[in-house]
Parts: sequence; structure tokens; C-alpha cells
Amino acid sequence: MSVQPALEQVVAAFVDAPPSLPEAARAAGRRSLLNMVGTALGGSGEAAIDRLAEFSSRFGGAPAATLIGRKQRADILWAAEINAAAANIFDFDDTHIPTVIHPSAPVLPALLALAESRASEGRPITGAALLEAFVLGVEIACHLGNAAGQAHYKRGWHITSTCGIFGAALASGRLLGLSPSALVDALGNALALCSGSVETLGTMSKSLGVGQAARGGLMAALLAQSGYTGPQLPLTGTRGFFALYCDNPDPSRLTDGLGSRWEILNNTFKPYPCGVVLNPVIEACLALHAEGAVSPREIIDIELTGNPLLRERADRPNVTSGRASQVSAQHAVAVSLLRGRADLEAFSDRGAADPELGAFGLKLRFRDDAAFALDSVRLRLTLADGREIARTVEAAKGGLKRPLSNGDIASKLRAQIQWRGLDLATDELIAAIEGIEDAVDGAAFLALTRQR
Repeated sequence: MSVQPALEQVVAAFVDAPPSLPEAARAAGRRSLLNMVGTALGGSGEAAIDRLAEFSSRFGGAPAATLIGRKQRADILWAAEINAAAANIFDFDDTHIPTVIHPSAPVLPALLALAESRASEGRPITGAALLEAFVLGVEIACHLGNAAGQAHYKRGWHITSTCGIFGAALASGRLLGLSPSALVDALGNALALCSGSVETLGTMSKSLGVGQAARGGLMAALLAQSGYTGPQLPLTGTRGFFALYCDNPDPSRLTDGLGSRWEILNNTFKPYPCGVVLNPVIEACLALHAEGAVSPREIIDIELTGNPLLRERADRPNVTSGRASQVSAQHAVAVSLLRGRADLEAFSDRGAADPELGAFGLKLRFRDDAAFALDSVRLRLTLADGREIARTVEAAKGGLKRPLSNGDIASKLRAQIQWRGLDLATDELIAAIEGIEDAVDGAAFLALTRQR
């Protein structure tokens, strides 16, 4: 009787000897890279990133890696952490459906820091190898999220961080050329460093958790390379990831379709800098604002009918910071209906400080309906004279049914550079990322992201 290998061994074998990536998966990887660099540039000058950068200069090692959008450099662990935090800070980064993992932020910064370090040693990693490792890391993170199930997120774990660290660890291990047994050690090391709580959403600490996923994943792989060993069943063991972090997980989904069903094809890109559940809400509100059919002063009640996750993650009245406004349905409705905007400024500290928006948001109430997808919503306005105005969004722009185009993602990057006031060779940067697979040094484009 043959003995079935543990799931950890199957995953390690997949990363050690993956199938050739189909063009669709590689194209999705290029789009994700472009989007992540844009969101990291947009977030690069936020107060939380300033504090992390200052902290790294006090406690970090030799500055060997780029901090995207900044003049300062950092050691590779700090660079991974800070770039991941910057990429995710506005919640403007990519979102995997249906897990709601933001896969690029924890995985790509770890790989970029490692690749830049190798290039400085005269051992550059090609763009094709970098992209392959990234796609593999996304597959691990998102398959793991599928296996963990929705209860993992509902329990309060920030799934981007908790699953992202394993993707970052194995993607980094792929670039390091780790053996299958060392890749399992990397998973074990990642388990020891795994953290991230939904309670931190809307605060600086959320960015710390996402940053730690990138830093911890890279560290887990580097430790495994040096012979630092871990448990043989870090995911499926009696006290492994599934047992500790999940209610009613389905571990078989970790390997089901691995290498044949590419989860990166379920990655989506946001048109607005906020939680993904707010995309359809904003689209409905902006449409009504543009029509000018109703004066906000006439509105006495606002009802949102949507997926329960909309209320669970975004019922946050009276927000006072940009971070909190990004996960507040009350703010999203108010700023898009009253101001007709949902850009970076709308979800900044200045935008959240508008007292009129805070008062207007108190008119909002929720109606849960599990039949609604994450990218759909029904908005109903009740007016003072008794009339009702309704608008339904079946599939918001930016979702799987209405994805952003390559041009949209490039325009999004340009807008973030402009909003941040950076002086960069933007056309050259976009071209370098879009042609990443032809690059002899996959990290060379990072020089184009440094503030001049």
C-alpha cells in the first residue's frame, strides 16, 4: 500500500518543480506587479511608512534595497516590510476573489528585495524567474486561503497577512533554490511568524501586519536556506495552521487544482482606494451624484443591501482618519454622494476630517443578503417627501466580470505618482514592468521608483 505524501510535501514539490506557467497566469502576474508598484508609490509617503522607514534606519542593517518612492534604502528584510506596508496602506492593492486576500503586497516585496540583493552581488535574478516565483507564491497564498475557508477571516484573522506569509516564504524559497525539504522548513518557520488581526483595520497596525508577512516570509526562507529547521507538518499537524487558525477548514483545497487551476486569474484590481466591499457602493453613489437627480439635503435615510461582509467590515461611522475611512461605508457613501469623488484625497486624513461627511454618514443602515456577491449592492435613498430612489450594481468595475484594463492599471499608477508629487520617469517605469520577462535583472526597474 502506497503512503500518500503530506500536503506540505505536495506543496513543496509543486514549488520545487512547477509546471510551465500558461500565458494567462504570466499576464496576470505582470498586471499584479504593475498595480503593486503603483500602490506602493502612492503609499510611500504616508505617516506610517515614514515611521517604519525611520525605525529601519535606527535598527536595520546595511541599506542594500530600494524603498519604493523614497530616497532612503534599507536592508532587505526592512525593505520587504516597508514596501509591503506601503503597497497595502490605502487598500488600493489587488484582491483575490473569493478569499479577499491582497496577494501582491506580502509576496512581491519579499522577492524584489531578494532579487535586488542578488543583483548587488553580481548574481541577478531574471525577470522571468522573478515573475514565476511571484505567481507560485500567489498560488500558495490563495489556495491556502481557499482551504482555510471564510470562517478564518470571520474569526478575525487578517487573511492577507496570515496566508500571505506562506506565499512569501515559498516564493522566496523558489528564488533561493531551496530543496523540497527546506521548503517545508520554510513553511514551518513561517508558521512561527504568522500573525495579523482584523482588529487592526483602519489603523497603522494593519500595515505592520502586512509588512510582517513579507518580511517574515523572506526571513523564513533565508533561515531554511541556512539549515534552520521546523516541524514537518506546519499546516496539517495537530497544532498546525489549520488546527490553530481555522474553523472547519478543508485542507484538500490547498492542493486541489494546484498547477492546473490558477488562482491568480481570480485576482482583481480596484478603481478606488478602499476596502473591496465598498467598490459597488461607491459606483452606485457616484452614478447618482453625476445624474444630479436628488439634493443630498432631501435624503433622510440610506439603505445598503449587500453581502454580509459589507456590514461586518465597513460599518464604521464617525471615522476621523484616512486609514479608517478606507473601511467605512458611511464615509464612502457620504464622500461619493456629496462630493462626487472617491480618489486618494477623498480617503485621506483631510477627507475624513470633513464634519459634514461624518454627519451625513449617520443616515446609513445595512441589510444583509448572502445572495449578493462582494461586487454587488443595492442602494436605496428615502427622501423627505416620501419618494425613494434606488440603484443596483450587479457587478462593480474592478471585479472579475468587469476587470480593469492594462491601460486602467497604468493610468492608476500615473495618478498615484502625481498625487504623491514624485518626479519619476513614469513611461520608462511602466514599460520596464510590462516587459519584465525580458529583463536580465528582474530588480533593475526598482531604480526607476526611487524619489529623485
